[in-house]
Amino acid sequence: MSATDNSRFVIRDRNWHPKAFTPDYKTSIARSPRQALVSVPQSISESTGPDFSHLRFGEHDNDLLLNFNNGGLPVGERILVTGRVFDQYGKPIANTLVEMWQANAGGRYRHKNDRYLAPLDPNFGGVGRALTDSEGRYSFRTIKPGPYPWRNGPNDWRPAHIHFSISGPSIATRLITQLYFEGDPLIPLCPIVKSIANPAAVDLLIARLDMSNANPMDCLAYRFDIVLRGQRATHFENR
Repeated sequence: MSATDNSRFVIRDRNWHPKAFTPDYKTSIARSPRQALVSVPQSISESTGPDFSHLRFGEHDNDLLLNFNNGGLPVGERILVTGRVFDQYGKPIANTLVEMWQANAGGRYRHKNDRYLAPLDPNFGGVGRALTDSEGRYSFRTIKPGPYPWRNGPNDWRPAHIHFSISGPSIATRLITQLYFEGDPLIPLCPIVKSIANPAAVDLLIARLDMSNANPMDCLAYRFDIVLRGQRATHFENR
């Protein structure tokens, strides 16, 4: 199905997604819209491109153990994160850009505004990108990020997570979301996660331990499949 073919369009279930105004998630108070949403028609450029198949990648763009190497390896639990990107009808999306960014093993981002007391890792940049193959598959090698406190409540902590941006077949289908890790006890305590009313929607944000893809004596593996658009969409976190 082309990006502009709406004959089989599946309308988004607004009850499945978190509400924009969620007071326990403090920043949603200022960022949630005050007026009714307006539908903006998509331009041709938004619904048909870009084409990432000719994008040039560096040797280690999807390997966060090596792409910020300054003479050593980063500290932390080495993991593989793999999965597939699908459209709303289960068709794999090939040659689409998957970008990710994350905190280091101590829970600190390499960002000038991150003042958390955990140290920066001189060998970890925390960003990567990959292009899906013909079957929609992507893969990253990285360090499992650490949790960190955030200024929401008196003792709120973010679960370990990885941010994802998936472009899909066009800019109009771009999704920005987060991956959580199976078994993390902080997931049900997080105010952002609790803004999602449907437990099944939360479940789709949790990467599962995948021992079949683990590298023995090296890396554990987690699987995170992503669905763009429609009723089965991997949900977009509260803005």
